[in-house]
Amino acid sequence: MADGSTNETTGEREWVTPPPSFVDAANVTAADSEAFLDAGWPACWKRAAELLDWHRTFDSVLDDEETVRWYPGGRLNASYNCLDRHLDERGDEPAVTWEGKLGETRTYSYRELFDEVNAFAAALRDLGVGEGDVVTLYMPMVPELPVAMLACARIGAPHSVVFAGFSADALATRLAGANSECLVTCDGYYRRGDALDLESTADNARLSVDHAVEQVVVERLGDDRSFDDDHVYADLVDEHAGTEVDPVERDAGDLLFLIYTSGTTGEPTLVRHETGGYLAYVTWTSHAVLDLGPGDTHWCSADVGWITGHSYAVYGPLALGATTVLYEGTPDHPQKDRLWKIIERNEVDVFYTAPTSIRAFRKWGEEHLERHDLSSLRLLGTVGEPIDETTWHWYREHVGGGECPVVDTWWQTETGGIVLSTLPGVDRMRPGAVGRCLPGLEAAVVDDAGERVPVGEPGRLVLTRPWPGMARSLCEATDWGDHRTTTVDSAERSRGDSESSPPSGVDVSRDTGDRSSGRDPREDGEWRYDTGDNAVRDADGYLRLLGRADDVLNVSGHRLSTTEIEFAIVGVDGVAEAAVVGGKDAVTGARVHAFVSLESNVAGDEALRERVRAAVESGIGPIAVPDVVTFAPSLPKTRSGKVVRRYLEAIANGEDLGDTSALRNPEVVGELTSLLDR
Repeated sequence: MADGSTNETTGEREWVTPPPSFVDAANVTAADSEAFLDAGWPACWKRAAELLDWHRTFDSVLDDEETVRWYPGGRLNASYNCLDRHLDERGDEPAVTWEGKLGETRTYSYRELFDEVNAFAAALRDLGVGEGDVVTLYMPMVPELPVAMLACARIGAPHSVVFAGFSADALATRLAGANSECLVTCDGYYRRGDALDLESTADNARLSVDHAVEQVVVERLGDDRSFDDDHVYADLVDEHAGTEVDPVERDAGDLLFLIYTSGTTGEPTLVRHETGGYLAYVTWTSHAVLDLGPGDTHWCSADVGWITGHSYAVYGPLALGATTVLYEGTPDHPQKDRLWKIIERNEVDVFYTAPTSIRAFRKWGEEHLERHDLSSLRLLGTVGEPIDETTWHWYREHVGGGECPVVDTWWQTETGGIVLSTLPGVDRMRPGAVGRCLPGLEAAVVDDAGERVPVGEPGRLVLTRPWPGMARSLCEATDWGDHRTTTVDSAERSRGDSESSPPSGVDVSRDTGDRSSGRDPREDGEWRYDTGDNAVRDADGYLRLLGRADDVLNVSGHRLSTTEIEFAIVGVDGVAEAAVVGGKDAVTGARVHAFVSLESNVAGDEALRERVRAAVESGIGPIAVPDVVTFAPSLPKTRSGKVVRRYLEAIANGEDLGDTSALRNPEVVGELTSLLDR
């Protein structure tokens, strides 16, 4: 560790300290973090807003007399903050670098991106799109997608991005739900080299809604098809080239976009994010957690169709003047070193991806990384699900060269941006633990009655203070349990005395690792957001996520966390990733079924199956030992890399799989079904 990174083990806790060179140059130092908190809550969040340019300064940071309102009175425009304000100093510098599925590349400078956004904004305006009108974007990972997002923001039209893998029915549901009368789509896209038709799916969706929908089509396939009455994107941009559209001033509380949850539970839910609070929060977390600034090249591998892509592939990096990398393809096509080629070619500084993807990289083997120079990387991040210690160490050692800090981040569609993480220039890292709440936030781990549990005991993770990036539905919730954002998530607020107000300051304890005030918020009426996730807090204040509250198996009266079982399995030599689901059992209620994917050149035999069972018994106990261990070629995943366990549960129980169109690898469900049918 030439640069001074250190590992320290204290009892059962392992700490990893970032190298001094990173700490010295980090955007946020320990002094910065404490100054942030010393400003008091909610005044500390003024610092986040100061990263933006406002057309009208807000009257206060927070107004929560009736509902939670961030930066009331403030007016701004998201497109202006991502483009216009960078033109003088960074107009010729790259804003977006695109890597196409077929090996094509395109780079937009900030000036070029500004020009195309303005041209398309003018075109949308001429098509009748006005302030407050929702525009639906049904597109793959092509540069025209962020162009369309920023064009919508420029004219004050909220956008609703729909993942290109969704079916016509799913798109129609979202068009109708948003009452959207304008759809921007693509003629098609490529999956593993094959051209897939997208326009026909969009046409079928439009026929299913009861109002007229204007359609703009981006030509990606270049197959000379006729677009009939549709508008062609390139023609519109050419027609309006050179037009500059004044950015519409939006109130901080005005809608920036609509987005649906990823739907891994099968019940996608509409979430709305506001302009001021959301943009301030993703800009600040990009600055503080991902350590981004002007001149940095950042690659968030998530599809822009999900919230991670919105926040950390588009809005956060561009608001800070960084370069964002977009990739249209999959990590293993045409070769399993495709991602490392992209990092090397673009000299990526910060790489942000999902633990599931990292487990796949590990499965494929280190030889694919060793061919490439990854020395440009200075920070790694993970997002989307908990990361086990084995995978964490592999990521840091083989991708980060043993030097890069790793920020393990937790957040949700509803939170808008990162909520739990270490600050890379401030905190030691603990593999397997996500870290603490970011400065200015508070969390608690509670039991079913809402009472806080002791350190070391698992419970439900709740957030006990509002934050600027929160979804509009959470801002509007006023009573405990009166609003549900998903089947298990709820916003909770009990104000007690109607004249009560948030505390004026917080107490920072560096010894315990606790950034919160240590108070019991119920003393003056507590706002709560139930995240629907289970967690456990250690004596240092670090939280370890245990998965969704509904990712729990009830076996013979014992509640077992699927995440803990999966972590035990992944620690076995030769195992790359695992997913655990419940199989139905008339006697015990559920049997534990583990789907286990192995590293390359590792054979799935009975000896390895017994090692998997032994690891679970040793790490958790006999009650958690899998009844069935199925060695899987891969696991069903969304485009953003999340394992979709409901398909695995259906396979384990011989049930109908339903629509698999949202999967990145739908073919795998057939392979797994065949394995169990043998």
